[in-house]
Amino acid sequence: MTARLLKGACIVALLPLMAACATGARSGGGPRLPVVTDPAPIVSGTMRPYQIRGRWYRPAEQPDYDETGTASWYGDQFNGRPTATGERFDMYALTAAHKTLPLPGLVEVTNLSNGRSLVVRINDRGPFVDGRIIDLSRGAADQLGLLQQGVGEVRVRYLGPAPRLGSAQPVRYAAAVAPAPAAPRPEPAPEVGAYWIQAGSFSDRRAARQVAGRLGERATVDVTGQGDTPRYRVLVGPWSDPDAAEHARQAVVARGYADALLISGR
Repeated sequence: MTARLLKGACIVALLPLMAACATGARSGGGPRLPVVTDPAPIVSGTMRPYQIRGRWYRPAEQPDYDETGTASWYGDQFNGRPTATGERFDMYALTAAHKTLPLPGLVEVTNLSNGRSLVVRINDRGPFVDGRIIDLSRGAADQLGLLQQGVGEVRVRYLGPAPRLGSAQPVRYAAAVAPAPAAPRPEPAPEVGAYWIQAGSFSDRRAARQVAGRLGERATVDVTGQGDTPRYRVLVGPWSDPDAAEHARQAVVARGYADALLISGR
C-alpha cells in the first residue's frame, strides 16, 4: 500500500526471531491478550509527519489509543509489496495499516456487529479515506467477518509494540483472540502426514483443556504416556503445508506459548 504512497519510508533490516510473549488479562475479564516481552524497535522513519493528498498526518506514541470507527481491508493490489516497516505485505496474514500509531505495533480490533476480536500487527500506513480508522489485511478482515461487506464498524485498541521479526521466517500472523470454543468434540491423535503445533504438554488434563479452549476450535488435547503418568498435549491443527504450519506456530508463540513446537504426524 505504502510502496506507492510513502516511497521514502525507512526500510530496516529484519532482526533475528526473538518473539516471546506472556499473557495478560483484559480489564473487566474476557479473552487474555499478549504482552510482548521482547519488542521490535519502532521504525524511526515511520514516525515522521507526512502528507497525503494535501493532508498532514503526525504519527505519535498513543498508549491510551482506543477509538471506534470504520474499518476497510486491502488485498491483491498490494500483495507482496513492502509495507512502511519494510516487511512484505501478505494479504492472508493478520496485519493492518494505521495512519498514526507506532510501527510495528499490536492492536486489538473488535467487529462491533458480531463481537469478534482479533489482535493484528500494524506494519503499514493508511487508510487515507475520510472516516476510516484502520485498513485490515484480507486475512484479518475474513476472521473478523468483514470480508463480504468490505467495511464495518470496529473498535481499535492499541496494545503496544509488536514482537521482533525473523529474517528467515517473518512473523506473518499476529495473535488472534479466539471465540469461545464450541461444544466438546473427540480428541484425535495427530493425523499421519499432517503438521501440528504443540502448544504445551501438561500433567493435568483440566489445565490442558483450558489452554485448548483459549486457542480456539483447531486446538485439541492428545493423551500420551501410560499408567499413572499420562501427559496431555495441546495440539493445534492440522496443516498439510509445513510453511503454513510454521506461520501458525508463530501465532501461537505470540499468544504467550513461547515453547510451541511444530510436529509431524508421520
